[in-house]
Amino acid sequence: MPKEYRTIEEVAGPLMLVKGVEGVSYDELGEIELANGEKRRCKVLEINGGNALVQLFESSTGLNLDSSKVRFLGRSMELGVSEDMLGRVFDGLGRPIDDGPEILPEARNDINGLPMNPAARAYPQEFIQTGVSAIDGLNTLVRGQKLPIFSASGLPHAQLAAQIARQAKVRGTSEPFAVVFAAMGITFEESNFFVESFRQSGAIERTVLFINLANDPAVERIATPRMALTAAEYLAFEKNMHVLVILTDITNYADALREVSAARKEVPGRRGYPGYMYTDLASLYERAGRQREKNGSITMIPILSMPEDDKTHPIPDLTGYITEGQIILSRDLHRKNVVPPIDVLPSLSRLKDKGIGEGKTRADHSNVLNQLFAAYARGKEAKELMVVLGEAALTAMDKKYAAFADAFETRYVSQGYQTDRSIEETLSIGWELLRMLPRTELKRIDEKYLDLYYEA
Repeated sequence: MPKEYRTIEEVAGPLMLVKGVEGVSYDELGEIELANGEKRRCKVLEINGGNALVQLFESSTGLNLDSSKVRFLGRSMELGVSEDMLGRVFDGLGRPIDDGPEILPEARNDINGLPMNPAARAYPQEFIQTGVSAIDGLNTLVRGQKLPIFSASGLPHAQLAAQIARQAKVRGTSEPFAVVFAAMGITFEESNFFVESFRQSGAIERTVLFINLANDPAVERIATPRMALTAAEYLAFEKNMHVLVILTDITNYADALREVSAARKEVPGRRGYPGYMYTDLASLYERAGRQREKNGSITMIPILSMPEDDKTHPIPDLTGYITEGQIILSRDLHRKNVVPPIDVLPSLSRLKDKGIGEGKTRADHSNVLNQLFAAYARGKEAKELMVVLGEAALTAMDKKYAAFADAFETRYVSQGYQTDRSIEETLSIGWELLRMLPRTELKRIDEKYLDLYYEA
């Protein structure tokens, strides 16, 4: 039986100081018992001699220093994992909140996971079809990749996240595909949207949801993505599944990190965020990937809303360093009713070349991708010139490119949240758009593909 301590010295926000402890270690889980028998969970943040600084997972309301007692459990935070988690909804600490039974775990895993040995990593190289043309066609997601979505307040990243979770699949394989969805600091309305969206489409059968609401404690928000990734690692590396992990919203997670850091009186870094935020984010993102000699994989899409639409803000800035590209949502496109409002020019998937081409998507994919990028960029320039100089100042070719840019946004990018396009459909829409331009302008496409598709 763990030793009980009645030596709570003080409580400040989510933190509590316990004196005279023995044999207690960093990150150890604890349990506080109130005078009325109610129990609350906590974990050790810092040990200094016989003093333990403890972080509460629930509120400190009603905590009486004299009559409450603490016991330390000798283990760090764990999640009970099992295949029965698929189709279930949990809170940020892994407790079921969907009125279903408790999970009977096959194993209990530490939520901090084990770092993947770099030598054991396999290179990401298989195409994942999200059904979203702006991603599949131009910024392809590859199995084992970390590809964040940079959004901003008021933009529909929740709808895009739900669409990708519903539609994503690895083509040409019979291996099972699962989605682990973690939502941090969201409203009840958003939480309801995600759960109902998955239920209606039947995607919930292959999905594990972890939901931390905005009124839940900040400490729980820090545990939520780790819970989700622990479930993902079990499904991927023990049950050989392809797992897509969607984390939304990383900004709420980082704000919780800042709140706890401030309560601990740590020296703040940029914009008040803790100096170790890079390391902390990396400890989440780097849990994605593939392992040699294992069929399963974890592909990750973290979603973050950039404060003040600022790409140089610490959260998107550090995320960009750790991950392999970014999908950027645009306020201008959102105003034009482009759905989803993905701005393809500043978006980037650094691994797209590894997941496209013969045997993966289609042989002409790379050529079409480059030509669409180039033509859209030139069309945008022509439209900017039109604003400054007027339409009369444009050449006939510039006008064709400007028309191409408009058609590209309305037909290729804007597809709605219910349309699931195969890669063949995405490529054929790309060819239809390219036919708006003379063949002589398509300098980035091999003649053999022009003969095959342009004249078709």
